[in-house]
Amino acid sequence: MDASRIASPVTGVVGRFLAGAGLLLRGLGLYVRSPGLMLLGVVPALISGVLFLAALATLVYFVDDLAALVTPFADDWSSTGRSLVRVIAGLAFLGLGGLLGVLTFTAVTLVIGDPFYEKISEQVEQRYGGTPGAVDVPFWSSLRRSLADSVRLVALTALVGIPLFVAGFIPVVGQTVVPVIGAAVGGWFLAVELVGAPFYRRGMRLPQRRTILKADRPTALGFGVAVFLCFLIPLGAVLIMPAAVAGATLLARRSMGQPIEES
Repeated sequence: MDASRIASPVTGVVGRFLAGAGLLLRGLGLYVRSPGLMLLGVVPALISGVLFLAALATLVYFVDDLAALVTPFADDWSSTGRSLVRVIAGLAFLGLGGLLGVLTFTAVTLVIGDPFYEKISEQVEQRYGGTPGAVDVPFWSSLRRSLADSVRLVALTALVGIPLFVAGFIPVVGQTVVPVIGAAVGGWFLAVELVGAPFYRRGMRLPQRRTILKADRPTALGFGVAVFLCFLIPLGAVLIMPAAVAGATLLARRSMGQPIEES
């Protein structure tokens, strides 16, 4: 498959980015029209949400201690200077925690809710013409592959997140530019993570889906950033997860040149 020809640009970069964000809205529309199935998808997200809210609360509770731990050089500074550098350090910790939290939340939720999200993705595919080239993948084999690919993605996110964490110490830039870059990085990895089910259904693994999404990166980024921002809202990840799975199925179909309009 020639990934460079799958999704040739038909609009500008901004238009494609907005079209990607629009796929999440379409996923929400499918959510409204199939509430019974979609509500099942909230259950695993709710379980993960409780775990990750506890982890976030723990991070917030200890963030001052962590900030002091990484800034021992400020111990002898004036009270104002010491407080400023440690507030910046605390914000950097929260930013890194948020980035990793969103990605690991998605990975864990997809593993916990694999049967539910697989069903949601299948129903979306059937609505728009089925799955060309579908392969029969046993459940346990699919689960192992999904888990392995999720671990790889989270590890890669951590490697990217460390430089962003360090950059978060830079005054002004660390509180303005770095969060934007973090949202873009998180959005990209979310898009790659969420399209896993439709790609597995076609017998394609992580390297192939990355290559195919890169052929129309603005669309993938638009979808991923929209999901990322929704996941930052309290309870947003729990409520949006089923719609994100539906929207990701549309993104996968679009990226592979398959119809996403009902005939």
